[in-house]
Amino acid sequence: MAEVRIKVLKNGPYVVTGPVGLVDQEGASWSVEADKPVALCRCGQSSNKPFCDGTHGRCGFVAEERAGS
Repeated sequence: MAEVRIKVLKNGPYVVTGPVGLVDQEGASWSVEADKPVALCRCGQSSNKPFCDGTHGRCGFVAEERAGS
């Protein structure tokens, strides 16, 4: 089975790689295939939530947290 990995991009999204299921608060679900990473929004401004649409770059999003903090 492929490894699931979440990469924290500086001032950007979380990039999820690996076979994983994603479920939102309303129960809608998406499958993340092992060979097709997805980017999840961290800025809260994406028009395609929970996925990143690049808005973080236009809205000036700055994230202070790092993995392991």
